[in-house]
Amino acid sequence: MLDGIFTGLATAVMPFNLMMVVVGCFAGTFIGMLPGLGPISAVALMIPVTYGLDPSSGIILMAGVYYGAVFGGSTSSILINAPGCASTVVTAFDGYPMAQKNQAGKALALAAWSSFTGGTVGAIILLFAAPALASVSLSFQSSDYFALMLLGLTAVAAFSGKGQVLKALIMTIFGLMIATVGTDVMSGATRFTFGSIDLIDGVSFLLLAMATFALTEVVMTIMRGQHKEKEAKMDMAALGSMKLSREEILEVAPTVARSSVFGFIVGVLPGAGATIASFLAYGLERNLASAKQKLQFGKGALRGLAAPESANNAASTGSFVPLLTLGIPGSGTTAIMLGALIAYGIQPGPRLFVDNPDVFWSVIISMYFGNLVLLVLNLPLIPYISRLLAIPRPILIPLILFFSVTGVYLVSFNTFDIQMMVVITVIALLLKLLEFPMAPMLLGFILGGIMEKNLSRSLTLSDGSFSFLWDRPLTLSITLIAVVLMLLPLVRSLLERRGKTRQANGPEVAVMEGEG
Repeated sequence: MLDGIFTGLATAVMPFNLMMVVVGCFAGTFIGMLPGLGPISAVALMIPVTYGLDPSSGIILMAGVYYGAVFGGSTSSILINAPGCASTVVTAFDGYPMAQKNQAGKALALAAWSSFTGGTVGAIILLFAAPALASVSLSFQSSDYFALMLLGLTAVAAFSGKGQVLKALIMTIFGLMIATVGTDVMSGATRFTFGSIDLIDGVSFLLLAMATFALTEVVMTIMRGQHKEKEAKMDMAALGSMKLSREEILEVAPTVARSSVFGFIVGVLPGAGATIASFLAYGLERNLASAKQKLQFGKGALRGLAAPESANNAASTGSFVPLLTLGIPGSGTTAIMLGALIAYGIQPGPRLFVDNPDVFWSVIISMYFGNLVLLVLNLPLIPYISRLLAIPRPILIPLILFFSVTGVYLVSFNTFDIQMMVVITVIALLLKLLEFPMAPMLLGFILGGIMEKNLSRSLTLSDGSFSFLWDRPLTLSITLIAVVLMLLPLVRSLLERRGKTRQANGPEVAVMEGEG
């Protein structure tokens, strides 16, 4: 292993490969900032560039683009509520409210440091534990994945305000329903397509995210009459402020540490990826918060921004474990990278350690350098990036509309997706006016497809019986944790109600005792 690390280090520190890291991070960050053009698009754009490079340099460049795009995607989420990629949707929940409070500089700085820490922690764990983690991820079966997705759905309470759990549950079911549109992976039958060929592949997550966040926010801004504001209300000095106080650092430090490790573990699981990691980390963090801190989530909580940013970067690193050690892509982006590796004549899998140690270890070591480069590139640019908010609304709103519509169109080159986006925007607008939260719908949509696929496989293997939920100790453990977390908000509200009842009855009891 040490020989492999030294080989990888020698390859990674070659001047040309270091240049590839810088170029990849810069290109990825820039592409990631554009709403709709996520890491998949960024890496796909790099494939023609890598044809003339040797395998190590080519994969290092694509890896830099990958985590650069995830890193850069947070910028548009924070500043204009238009997620640059799927994994930064959660960043908008607290990042955008911070920008509205004249704290855009602080939000971008916190996102940068959280992303750096998450990526670095992920790279260090990957360096020492990749072979062992590969065997762990390989031991996961369909029933375990189903239980894991069930556990993910328990985070629904984290995306709802006080007294809105029922609304959040309704939206989760709505998201699960949208996830069933299209072709059933197991049977090949089409469902809920209403005879339309355009719905055979289902509804795109990017389309749903852009419609429910970017476009809905634009329409809400117009309805409030804020689109006519020619001058930015925000103070430019406040925008450029990137300082975090000692108390704020102490507050987010445990969150960043927890979310980095948690995000990496989720990223290791094939098919999970950075998007699911960011949603689950946010839910976990809110569940761990005190009753007072919970009220701040969704309104500009520092922990609510740090958790998904740490988790999605750590998960991006973690997704390289199944890719390099098993030859299984952990996400859509790593699936493109798998194709690139095969095109080079390299077969990812257990033999990669032995056959191509320079490729394996150099990619892992370059990830640490890449995170360092991203921090150095982005922190000095934050005061200038923040000035995006000072663009007059009559110019900014058409720009958001342009990037949102173009981003969705470039994924499929189908005008039907634009029409679908308009329909979803209208529905989302009505739901938002009725104070229904949007995040649970996205959570249900993301987990729905994976959940259904693994449920079908588990039922097939157990002859249609639900005994698979308790046959394996791992599945049973995850299911029990999910049940406990699902019942926790109910138990907590009952205890709060009982406490209030006791306080109300307290004076009466005291009077009766006095009379006695």
